[in-house]
Amino acid sequence: MFQSLQDKLDKALHTLKGKGQITEINVAETIKEVRRALVDADVSYKVAKDFTDKVKEKALGQNVITSLNPNQLMVKIVHDELAELMGGDSADLNLSGSPTIILIAGLQGSGKTTFSGKLANYLKTKKGKNPLLVAGDVYRPAAIDQLKVLGEQIGVPVYAEIENKNPVQIAQNALQKGKEGNHNVIIIDTAGRLAIDEAMMNEIRQVHQTVKPNETLFVVDSMTGQDAVNTAKAFNDVLDYNGVVLTKLDGDTRGGAALTIRTVVDKPIKFISTGEKMEALDIFYPSRMADRILGMGDVVSLVERAQEQFDEEEAKRLQKKIAKNTFDFDDFLKQIQQIKKMGNMKDLMGMIPGAGKALKDVEIDDDAFKGVEAIIHSMTPKERKNPNIIDASRKKRIASGSGTSVQEVNQLLKQFSEMGKMMKFMQSPGGRQMMQMMGKNAPKA
Repeated sequence: MFQSLQDKLDKALHTLKGKGQITEINVAETIKEVRRALVDADVSYKVAKDFTDKVKEKALGQNVITSLNPNQLMVKIVHDELAELMGGDSADLNLSGSPTIILIAGLQGSGKTTFSGKLANYLKTKKGKNPLLVAGDVYRPAAIDQLKVLGEQIGVPVYAEIENKNPVQIAQNALQKGKEGNHNVIIIDTAGRLAIDEAMMNEIRQVHQTVKPNETLFVVDSMTGQDAVNTAKAFNDVLDYNGVVLTKLDGDTRGGAALTIRTVVDKPIKFISTGEKMEALDIFYPSRMADRILGMGDVVSLVERAQEQFDEEEAKRLQKKIAKNTFDFDDFLKQIQQIKKMGNMKDLMGMIPGAGKALKDVEIDDDAFKGVEAIIHSMTPKERKNPNIIDASRKKRIASGSGTSVQEVNQLLKQFSEMGKMMKFMQSPGGRQMMQMMGKNAPKA
């Protein structure tokens, strides 16, 4: 995410490393490189110049705080200004209304339909809502089919009228159907186009005026950069929408849309979407995004994702099994499933401070656990419970059944054994004492 921008900003801010103080000369040099990095990331020159002028003014207007060197101070100023540029604070979804009506708009290919499914899943699992998805794209039959597949995947019903080509009428009928089914949120996925045209705008304006949504969200493909910003402005002139959704942030995103949209349309970015998994949707926090752009990671979001998958009763059960040294491959498989639900691996690694930069050229397959899962699934229930019984002939059978080699099976068994020993040690008095010592000696924030 924003790897190119991150690298260039890091290089720009590096010019102050080793400097004893901030001066007009070294600040001017840094600011020039920061502006160039932003423009290269497809941020408009005006926004980039206004941004760097503010950074320069703040940098020259401050004395270096005790314990902060010029480089650290400049990073802090750039971080705070980036967060402010992207909106400052996170923006909540307006869930008032009975039912709440949410209209989804955007160009074709921006990820509207996938986002509609993700939003329904988010509202169902995290907000306890009973959503209804509405297939309002009357021009692309594949969009209706896609929404039905997503709805089935997340357990949310989809309202569609295959033969009806009137989106306003479909929306009206869907509202009635939603009320009859006691759905407290209705999400309407509208049609997109390859480009902005008058007919398209008139149509979505009619739908908007008819259903009077509590929340209108504009979905932007973040990979289209400045074009996305121009499109966002055109839609806002017609719909006066409530917020923006940035999709495809796991791709080769330069960052221009995320950094510029708030300034151009004065509407908050409410969600960011990465990958195809229905769980891969996050509330947009400007400060956390600034952390990630500057290579500081995003530990808070990482912990939140982990907590969403955390089951207190399951944790207690596992703790007892570890203490008794009975943690088996069935338990291990459950842990893998929980990790996979947290999101794609490269995105997760990017949330760890320093890891994004270290792994920028490393391809992390989203199916990194595929081979491990195949090996475990090829074991019998008895073998999963008692890995010690897996001898040479069993290893050969497991390797054949999982499409792997005996060497890979051996490697997994060895790693599992070492992990078991470590877990048991951490549960021992000596292990707990070591953790307490590490906690006491950890650097204070």
